[in-house]
Amino acid sequence: MLLYSWQETAIMLLAAIMIDWWIGDPRWPTHPVIRIGQWISWLESKLHRENATAVSRQSQRLKGIVLLASTLMLTFLVMYMLLLVARWIHPWLGYAVNVWFISTTIAVKGLKDAAMQVYRPLQLDQMEEARKYVGYIVGRNTAELDEPEITRATVETVAENIVDAVVSPLFFALLGGAPLAMLYRAANTLDSMVGYRNDKYLYFGWASARWDDVMNWLPARVTGCLLVMAAVVQRGCSAVRAARSIVHFARLHPSPNSGIPESAVAGALGIELGGVNVYHGRTSERARMGWPLRERGRSDIIHTIQLLYMVSYLIAGGLVCALCWAWW
Repeated sequence: MLLYSWQETAIMLLAAIMIDWWIGDPRWPTHPVIRIGQWISWLESKLHRENATAVSRQSQRLKGIVLLASTLMLTFLVMYMLLLVARWIHPWLGYAVNVWFISTTIAVKGLKDAAMQVYRPLQLDQMEEARKYVGYIVGRNTAELDEPEITRATVETVAENIVDAVVSPLFFALLGGAPLAMLYRAANTLDSMVGYRNDKYLYFGWASARWDDVMNWLPARVTGCLLVMAAVVQRGCSAVRAARSIVHFARLHPSPNSGIPESAVAGALGIELGGVNVYHGRTSERARMGWPLRERGRSDIIHTIQLLYMVSYLIAGGLVCALCWAWW
């Protein structure tokens, strides 16, 4: 099943990380995750056309399992066959295809760019612009948010996505190259599209939401350790407070995984995350994480981006050390 040795895979992961640092998400050709999303939308339209309240819970769950299984299998098989064909044409083409597709599953630069789109107007006190751009990355209502709340929304999004867009895809890429990394991205995309606790998706999206939790379980805990390590070397951050925050607050988050990076970042920065969110006019109280040692400010967005990059540096450094040890 595995196409490459772990040493070859590690080298390709390093190349993919550097491509993402430099280029970020490709604008051409169409990003693979967009194609996965199109497939999910099409299959959902075939499986979930009825009024959700008129279909039994069991039937909705079974259809959701069909959506999950077919999407994961198709994604993995297409990616695996593409790599086989590329390797058959030329080994170096196989390497290039593997590296390129792994790089599309991670988004260090993409997360930074999205956060900076919020930070720049905040710097210029252009609150409407900041609210507009933070609305692109969160689902909550942003029209009335002030600077501390805009900062909170941005920091929470970047922190949570250190798992989804950095550590998890690299973890699965190390285990199985681009096919397994892309399978993870398919699972993550399913969760973002149908994994909601609302009337429409509560049962149909149940399998996708649970499977995303399973796939992120170990990477989320690895991310917590990496964030504590990052806080050791990051100026203005506290590694001890980050570790204590994970222990005290992570379990309060409704997600079994997202609370770990969010609580770690909150503790490292000495701020409080969580609180009141408004979704389509409905108020939701999110568990509060971290200790409010000071008020949140726009600089916390920069500090969170620095932690994001430090995590990616630690991963790259770990791969280099493992390769040096293997070749010693």
